[in-house]
Amino acid sequence: MSYRVAVVGATGAVGREILKTLAERDFPVREVVALASSRSVGAEVSFGEKSVLKVRSLESFDFKGTDLALFSPGAAISAVHAPRAAAAGCLVIDNTSRFRMEHDVPLVVPEVNPQALKRLGKRGIIANPNCSTIQMVVALKPLHDIARIRRVVVSTYQSVSGAGKEGMDELFNQTRAIYVNDATVPEQFTKTIAFNVIPHIDVFQDDGETKEEWKMAVETRKILDPDIAVIATCVRVPVFVGHAEAVHVEFEAPISVEQATEALRDAPGLQLVDKREDGGYVTPIDAAGEDAVYVSRLRRDATVPHGLAFWCVSDNLRKGAALNAVQIAELAVAQGLLEGRR
Repeated sequence: MSYRVAVVGATGAVGREILKTLAERDFPVREVVALASSRSVGAEVSFGEKSVLKVRSLESFDFKGTDLALFSPGAAISAVHAPRAAAAGCLVIDNTSRFRMEHDVPLVVPEVNPQALKRLGKRGIIANPNCSTIQMVVALKPLHDIARIRRVVVSTYQSVSGAGKEGMDELFNQTRAIYVNDATVPEQFTKTIAFNVIPHIDVFQDDGETKEEWKMAVETRKILDPDIAVIATCVRVPVFVGHAEAVHVEFEAPISVEQATEALRDAPGLQLVDKREDGGYVTPIDAAGEDAVYVSRLRRDATVPHGLAFWCVSDNLRKGAALNAVQIAELAVAQGLLEGRR
């Protein structure tokens, strides 16, 4: 069986990574359609090493006869076109924030809650979680299975590619400007990002949290356990690709570093790299272009009765977005969900 697949937002950083990932993983495609706004119509994007796709207009595209649509165009655009695709009988996997917290939309990380796909209803939309949430819950799940998690305190170090190509361009241009003593003018970020860190991602809410911090809390509860308390501080850093997180976890029952090490070593989608020596840990540069979630610096947190701390790194464009979406699609194929919508 092969499928007609549409990639929406195909000219963006995540859309291009989705096309690359579909080809790398030999997803069973009969045809791939690259869709974007009317501004990008006629542009070319790569699919695999040999194929080049002409971008077509999302606004005028008829999804009838399309089996699967992978969306990453921005929440406002997904709000309009994802339901239109689903109504045409297409299974939609949406990478934006638009549908994540809606009760009839599964929010899925295949290594963590594949059973959530069983709740897919007639609406036909599956949500891909936030990039920073995905890597954290992949690391938390094997620990939660041993000793239930009570509370998570996390600080993120998020790369500029989380803000798209425009964010990457701003870091590059500002870095060059500083070296030649030119002025830097923030456009994508609220302050200069080159040689700086910014404790502000997404909009502020009434309680002082940013929406990115709120997403990490509510998405973790929806995916992993509704009783877990999460407090996040999300920070943009001058790194092109790869998000890192310092995670402190309080458990309801005792858990040793040795137990955690064994559980993480055997966990799907995760690699434990934890040598207590110079360079014996993973950084964003190491994780860029890789599929795994990496855990390093695992140790006891003695500030709470049952606590652990660790460092978590992943490529936010791959596991944090494109790879997770394609893995959901593979799971949907295995469960016959695409045939069920035909």
